[in-house]
Amino acid sequence: MCAAAVLFVGAASESRDAPPDPSRWEEDVKAFEAADRKRPPSPGGILFVGSSSIRLWTTLQRDFPRLPVINRGVGGSQIPEITALAHRIVIPYRPRLIVFYCGSNDLANGRPPDQVVADFQGFVARVHGELPDTRIAFVSIAGNPARKALIPQFADVNRAIAAIAAADPRVDYIDVDSRMLAPGGALRPEIFVEDQLHMNPKGYRIWREVIGEYLMRGPAAD
Repeated sequence: MCAAAVLFVGAASESRDAPPDPSRWEEDVKAFEAADRKRPPSPGGILFVGSSSIRLWTTLQRDFPRLPVINRGVGGSQIPEITALAHRIVIPYRPRLIVFYCGSNDLANGRPPDQVVADFQGFVARVHGELPDTRIAFVSIAGNPARKALIPQFADVNRAIAAIAAADPRVDYIDVDSRMLAPGGALRPEIFVEDQLHMNPKGYRIWREVIGEYLMRGPAAD
């Protein structure tokens, strides 16, 4: 696996019906930019973009010890916000691979599955407009007890983006959702913290294994 910089951009959950508004994350983005001025990340790394599941992944350096990990968690962002901020928190790093986890907050705030899929396609187009050789891997939206009612919508988005990935050589699909379920497809409350939305170390162990497998056999291994 390459020792190029690995950048993680995340988002936490937010209040229901909050419309996308990238200006909410201005202070977070300014903090990232200040950190980058002090220690500029090397280009050509792996950029993780998306939800609080990334922001709260405090064991990243231990989980990927051969990669210099940078966490770029952004509060409660939705896909259009990440796209709108791409010129500041994605494009400047010129990553060769982006691992994208976002969409759960969007659905929880009332955006329908087809719009979430279209928003992801908009993010892909934005990135490839400036970085045509950058690969983008979508991490499946994972079901959790707190958003159990939305699981059918999660599945709709996951299926649609898996199909997009199958047809586009620059887009991949990483299935973490199926590995987070018990035999028979039941949810596993024991892999989440008290809010039953964010993962505990057991949940992150699954992500480390699944995403690590992808990184080892994918572009990061080149």
